[in-house]
Amino acid sequence: MLKRRYADRSEWARVKARDYTQSYFDDDYFKGYVTLLKINQVSEPLKVSYGVHEICVVDNGYLWLQHFPEGQHFTVTTMFNAKGEVVQWYIDLSLWNGIENIIPYYDDLFLDIVVLPNGQVFLLDEDELQQAFNKGIVNKEIFNLAYNEANRILQLVELNQLEVLKLYKNHKDLLMSKL
Repeated sequence: MLKRRYADRSEWARVKARDYTQSYFDDDYFKGYVTLLKINQVSEPLKVSYGVHEICVVDNGYLWLQHFPEGQHFTVTTMFNAKGEVVQWYIDLSLWNGIENIIPYYDDLFLDIVVLPNGQVFLLDEDELQQAFNKGIVNKEIFNLAYNEANRILQLVELNQLEVLKLYKNHKDLLMSKL
């Protein structure tokens, strides 16, 4: 069974105080939901490592701006530190993006792509997708969908053509005005 992930992260115990808002966009640049999670207080910061890079992705004052493009098999979370600087773009591959109880969600397809501000790109969790396939959680069709989508997105990132990565500033400013 695929894990369903909700934009408001209401189940996340690490975040003790938060503000959340969302909007639906339908314009020439983006169609889908965009959400903003303002992390006001955490029980402890969260740091992740990619090779030699250790990055704090959750702490007091951080923002997570998440795009749920309609009809696509991915979401993009732009993570900002307390100074408003992008620390990473995290692309979750999804079987489906939807809405439940007015909150956007995605059904996680295991593979993730991280893009750092310095341009480095990492494909993550291939082992998790392989284990899910071996255990029958995903079939061959879904397994192939995950890899095909990952390869398509990696190519777009390399060519600087994944347009949603360019929308974060305007969308963040619009959603911040709603908090």
